Amino acid sequence: MAEPVVTVIGSFAVGMFIRTARMPVFGETLLGTEFEMGPGGKGSNQAVGVARLGAKSHFANIIGRDKLGEIAISLYMAEGVDTHFLEKTDKMATGVGFIILNEAGENGIILDMGTNKLVDAAFVDRVEEQISNSDIIMSVLEIPVEAAARVMELGRKHGVPTILNPAPATKLSGDVLKNVNYLTPNETELRILMGLAPDDKTPTSELANNLCQIGVENLIVTMGEKGALILSGENMTEVPGADVHVVDTTGAGDAFNAGLAVAIATGWELVEAVKFANCAGALACNKFGVIPALGKRDMVEELYAKTYM
Repeated sequence: MAEPVVTVIGSFAVGMFIRTARMPVFGETLLGTEFEMGPGGKGSNQAVGVARLGAKSHFANIIGRDKLGEIAISLYMAEGVDTHFLEKTDKMATGVGFIILNEAGENGIILDMGTNKLVDAAFVDRVEEQISNSDIIMSVLEIPVEAAARVMELGRKHGVPTILNPAPATKLSGDVLKNVNYLTPNETELRILMGLAPDDKTPTSELANNLCQIGVENLIVTMGEKGALILSGENMTEVPGADVHVVDTTGAGDAFNAGLAVAIATGWELVEAVKFANCAGALACNKFGVIPALGKRDMVEELYAKTYM
């Protein structure tokens, strides 16, 4: 079977990581350790994850003509990600994110998305031919909603399956959701999509049912170590997670989405595709940082066989 073609229209930002015992409160200074700086952004992470899983990965975005933008170019050359639709600009700086990790591997993140804010519907239209030639397309909400919505719309127009990872979450209209084939929020994002508080106590299964009534074709709610909940038509399936030693959860969602995209584009049935995605996400928790933790296909397949077969 030919390598599937996966196109990601999403975000790039440089992440600056530091570990500390707990999150600081305003006005407090804490000492941290293990500072690192490296490439990030949900769209970029997913594009690299897709390439490592053996698919032909294409990434579309706008970066700045600056030192942080050069990090992106170096990354994609090293990872074999196609950058034909990666544009450069002098209008704004490349995006940056600051990530604080506690001793349990949990994280808090502050982002300035920089040039990602310039990705609009007109930019997406310049990628339409590539979208039409893809086996699956992906987007995130670290670019403007209008751009992600246009990605979904063009996917529907050309009959190409679409994945929307709604992070950071915001409430979306039915007009956007009706063009999404696979929506992949985590439990917090699911609540925000429904216009609720992030810690709302309504059961996840009930909220998932309610969201599907708006028009989502397939909803996959990621639930960390518990796995994922799938709603497809009238069917609800819980897929248990894969057991790994957790060091850092920062890139797990991006790895999950990359795994899901590659499995679906390869022709896997949805439940099995989610199992594969669970394993990709779990492996990404094994190491500190995002890019170093993204697994290759043989690693994911090994954990898949160990967990589900």
